[in-house]
This record gives sequence, C-alpha cells and structure tokens, in this order.
Amino acid sequence: MLRKRLMVLIVLTGILQACSNTDTKNKTELTDSAKNTKGDTTQTIKNILFFGTSLTAGYGLDPTEAYPALIQNRIDSLKMAYKVINGGLSGETSAGGKGRIDWLLKQKVDVFVLELGSNDGLRGVPVAETTKNLQFIIDRVKSKYPDAKLVIAGMQMPPSMGKRYTTDFKDMFPQLAKKNNMSLIPFLLENVAGVAKLNQADGIHPTAEGDKILSNNVWVVLKPLL
Repeated sequence: MLRKRLMVLIVLTGILQACSNTDTKNKTELTDSAKNTKGDTTQTIKNILFFGTSLTAGYGLDPTEAYPALIQNRIDSLKMAYKVINGGLSGETSAGGKGRIDWLLKQKVDVFVLELGSNDGLRGVPVAETTKNLQFIIDRVKSKYPDAKLVIAGMQMPPSMGKRYTTDFKDMFPQLAKKNNMSLIPFLLENVAGVAKLNQADGIHPTAEGDKILSNNVWVVLKPLL
C-alpha cells in the first residue's frame, strides 16, 4: 500500500513539473512575441522636401516662421512620422533648380513639394521654357524616387506682365499637375497676395502672419497625402 502511494506521488510530481515547464515556456514565448510586436510598430521617419524660392526659404523671417517650419509643427502635434526639409533658396529660378535638384535628392524623399517659377515670371522668362525646366525637375524626382508623392504649388503673375503671359503662366501649374499626377496647391499666396498688412515692405514676401496663411494653403493639400 505504501509503495502504491509513493508511485502516485512520483507521477503527480512529474506532471506538476511538466506543467510548470510548459507554463514557463509559454510565458517566454509571449514575452518574445511582445518584444517583436513592439519592434514592428516602430515608425520610420519619412522626408518631405520643399523645393522652392524665397517664399519657401522664408525670406526676411526667422526660420521658425517660414511655412515649411509651420508645417513641421502641425506634423509634430499630430505625432506623424515625417521630417520637413526646407530646400528653399532666395532668387531661385527654374533653371537654377535644375542644377540644384540632384544634390537635394541625395537624401530619401517620400513627399516632394515643388514651389518654383515665380522668379521666372517676374523676369519674363517664356512660359514654355519654365515648363520645360520644371518638367526636368519633376522627372528627376520620379526617376530616383518613383514612389514619392508629388505636390506642385501654383503661382500667379501681376496684370502688368500682360494678359496672355499671366494666363499662360497661371495655367502652367495645373497642366503640369495633371500630366504628372501631382496634387495641386491652386495658388500658394491665396489670401496673402496684395494684402499690405500680410506682406513685408517689398510687397512680395509674406510677413510671419502671412506665412501662417501659406501654411494653411499648403496643409489642406498636403495632409491627405501623409
């Protein structure tokens, strides 16, 4: 009888030990799974390149007041994994952009916002020439980063440039957007151009308050792409 009881205790002990080992193994697997899941949810930072003129560079403003910086603030407030790169250059023309684009494309670009052409217009550069230069820049981006989302900012010229020129210039941007499947900001300076209190003394470059409106104009088009 005693021998039987000993045998039962030995069997029960073995079963309990096996269950304990299985439980430990399951806990380990769950812990490893949780670690892996946590690693998988780590977000990769994507780049948004704003490529443009003094309007993008924030001429006459603190860098934190330029509209690309304000876009970054919006992105950060929404905890979105995007980094804004300000590729604006005062006085930049579409021809100058052709020579500069490859250098900026050395870093990964996930969203490309093109703001060029205004300086061409003010200098009376033929619209056909500006169109050709902008298409060259777009092609370079598409070639290097075919999956990048593309945006183009429309601009307009003052009536003093002549009706034919101003019309052709204005139409250039939606035409390029349609041809290249780009999202279009109809007019970057909407609600800012011609409003004295929203522009600096030169009447061309927005004040800090003006750039807040520019950031709104851009954000409406950009946000759905992020």
